[in-house]
Formats: sequence, structure tokens, C-alpha cells
Amino acid sequence: MRQLPPDKFKVQRVFWRGLETIGLPPAQVLRLARLPATLHLDPNSQVTTAQYFALLRAAEELCGDPASGFKTVAQGDPSLLPPSLLIANYARNYRDGLARTARFKPLFAPERLHVSEDGGDWSLWAEWHHAPDQEPPLVADITFAALLELGRRNTRVRIVPRRVELSRPDDGGGAHEHYYGCPVPFGAARNILVLKAEDLDRPFRGHNPEMLEILGPALSEALAELTAQGSVSAQVKAVMKKMLPSGRPELREVARELGVGERTLQRRIAEEGGNLRQLLTEARRDLGRQLLLEPSMEIGEVAILLGFEDSNSFYRAFRSWEGTTPARWRELQA
Repeated sequence: MRQLPPDKFKVQRVFWRGLETIGLPPAQVLRLARLPATLHLDPNSQVTTAQYFALLRAAEELCGDPASGFKTVAQGDPSLLPPSLLIANYARNYRDGLARTARFKPLFAPERLHVSEDGGDWSLWAEWHHAPDQEPPLVADITFAALLELGRRNTRVRIVPRRVELSRPDDGGGAHEHYYGCPVPFGAARNILVLKAEDLDRPFRGHNPEMLEILGPALSEALAELTAQGSVSAQVKAVMKKMLPSGRPELREVARELGVGERTLQRRIAEEGGNLRQLLTEARRDLGRQLLLEPSMEIGEVAILLGFEDSNSFYRAFRSWEGTTPARWRELQA
């Protein structure tokens, strides 16, 4: 059964420094995202995926530069990277660096980096396990720029992808084609970075076997501990939140998504003292809170996305959860 990491992670210093390089004070971005304005000053503070997405949307709104994601990465300081990402810079070659990035990425954020091979080329795309909705464009820009700069910096070659596919509409500015140096189709089914086979074996000038031996075992142990943390109930709720906008999730659908039989899933939920109905209620409540934090989202829309037949049913359920109406709860969060 696939394990999901917890939906809490630290926003690393390299991110805040990146905002500053494009002229955005972190406190200003945090305020627009409706997060504590001093969050960036606490090295132990954590955010959820929804809060991180809100941060990126706030940065997009304040900056307005289609190339901002590339600039935050290209002008960033690699020494500020956490060990889970820094280790890739000591790899043998670009292929090895990407593989280490994909393996240890969950230690950085609840995100999975998928890699598939076709004719020697590598296609890479990211999956956020607890994404409440479509990831902001800036998320994909930062992710793909980080993967590309890993190769460009360490090989000292301006690596050009085979192609980059983006799900957003074309802004018409040409910033993405200029940065990547390759065709960039917009309106794609998902965001994908495709790297050429001949670039993957380019050696890294900073290859350091000693650092790999130092960092590798510790990171592998941390990854094993993280994998063991995800409870069955947490995984079920995460899957339900993804399915709710398409209709009420059924047991067979959840079990299929998690790669386990229906009876096995029911037994494991019961072993943790829960049941499917209870987890559905908790998933609805959690997703409802996330959606209500979006000012542009109408309460009727939230009710539909949570699988309620009408707004009145949602109002009754929400009052039982929070002791107040959705509208009043939203006002209190402002």
C-alpha cells in the first residue's frame, strides 16, 4: 500500500531568499497569502500544501513577471539547499543527480517527482500528494527550473530540454521559450519536462563520492522513517479530498487508488479505530476549510465540490463541525 508523507513541511531559506532576489519582501507575500507575516523568521515553522500554494499565488500576483520562477532559482544560492536536495549536486552525472533528487524529494515537501524513459529521453513531472486544487503556475516553473539548473550548473553546459509542456494558457510573452530554449506547448494535459538522452550522462564537475557516502545513508534512514509515518487513515483522507470534487468517493475507488483490496482497507481503517464514514466527514471538513479560505470561491461552489446535494445540507454539516456558518467562519479567518 502506497504511503503518503504528512501534509506539513518547512519552507526553506532558499525560497525566502529567492523571493528577495525578484524584489518581493517575504512579509508582504505572507500577508497577501493570509499567513503570519513573520513566518519566514522562524526556522521551525511549517506550512500545508494549500498554504504553500497560497504563497506562490501571492508571489505571482505581486510580481507579475512570467520569468520570476526562473529568476528565483537561477539567481539562488545552492549552499542554502537542504541536504535532501543538496546531495544531487555531488552526483556522478546529470542522470544520477536527477535520480537522487526524485528519491529524496519527499524529505523536502509532500511531493513526488515522477520519471519515465522513452527512447533514452527522460520525462519528469511532479505530483503533490495533498494538493487541494491545480498547482499554481509558479510551482511548476520553480520545479522545472530547479531540475534544469541542477544540470546547467554542475555540467557548465546550457542544457536545452527536448520540450516542456505546460497546462496553463499561453501568456504570449515568450519568457518560457527564452529560458528553456525549446518548444513549449501550452494547454497540455499536465506539466512535463522532457530531457534529451545525450544530456543525462554529462558528468558533474563537482562529483564528490565522499559527500555522497556521508549524506546518502542519513537521508535514506530519514526517508524510511518518513514513509513509516503515514497512517492508513491519513492516506484515505488525502485520496478522498482529491476525489470529492468529482463526486462522493466509494470504498472501491479509494482502495483502487491506494493499490489495496477493499476488505484489507476496511480492516486497516478499523485497526486504527476509524471507519470510512468518519474519514469522509473529516475529509469534507478539511477540504471545506481550505476552499473557504479562497475569497473568490462562492459558498455554493464549495458545497458542490464537497459532494453536498445543496447549500442547506452543507450549512448544517459545517455548523456541526465548527459551531458557526461557513460565511461567519470565513469572516473570522480574514
